[in-house]
Amino acid sequence: MQLNTHLNFNGQCETAFRFYEQCFGAKIETMLTYAGTPMAKHVPTEWQNKILHATVTGAGFSLMGADSPPGRYEKPVGFTVALHFNDQAEADRIFASLSEEGTVQMPLQKTFWASRFGMLTDRFGIPWMINCA
Repeated sequence: MQLNTHLNFNGQCETAFRFYEQCFGAKIETMLTYAGTPMAKHVPTEWQNKILHATVTGAGFSLMGADSPPGRYEKPVGFTVALHFNDQAEADRIFASLSEEGTVQMPLQKTFWASRFGMLTDRFGIPWMINCA
């Protein structure tokens, strides 16, 4: 079994995944729009170039996402995407990048269980937790 995270967006999936590609030093493997697929008839004309499915992969992870059809998007709630690091400098860099134009709930700091731990919601509304052993 393999467990992957799938994120839903309200029209900004492509922008988010291009940001994640750069932030994580990853690679976009898939960026499929609604246009030209059987799903095209289920979204309005102005939604044809929105993302039906995207995948970005990096060292040790794969992240998937899509733009929810109009009227079906729900704000993320009840989960957090957790990232674990062994390198403090990398944890600091990723936290700083993800928090740009986002909201920090808990600044990255030393805790009783980790050398670094912090929580934020990025500019796309996705909640993240950064932990460094």
